[in-house]
Amino acid sequence: MSDIDWSLLKEHAVSAMKSAYVPYSKFPVGVAALVDDGRIVSGCNVENASYGLTLCAECGLVSNLTLSGGGRLVAFICVDLNQNYLMPCGRCRQLLQEHGGGKLAMMTDQGVKPLAELLPWAFGPEEMEKRLD
Repeated sequence: MSDIDWSLLKEHAVSAMKSAYVPYSKFPVGVAALVDDGRIVSGCNVENASYGLTLCAECGLVSNLTLSGGGRLVAFICVDLNQNYLMPCGRCRQLLQEHGGGKLAMMTDQGVKPLAELLPWAFGPEEMEKRLD
């Protein structure tokens, strides 16, 4: 984890946050992640008047990951309007689990933590494989 440029990831997350569409909550969120091939993908939240249809920044990131060639997420960062670190909700942690796994390095306000520590006993693709055998 020491070779991860967290400052660069934060720059990408802040840039993404500035593109967020948040006319209702006024709470922009930006995320960025390092992919195992060296790419950086990012995303921002996109609200909708029908609140349940709002897209989290992590959804945009996973979509960008898939669109740009896939791969595994290695490191992840999430920021708010004041560039404070945010922790993704449980739903979004599950999205990140699918594309990064338990070893995904997550920046928190308490330092870098593996996703496995932030989403214990996660349900992932390996569970599907075990259950379908």
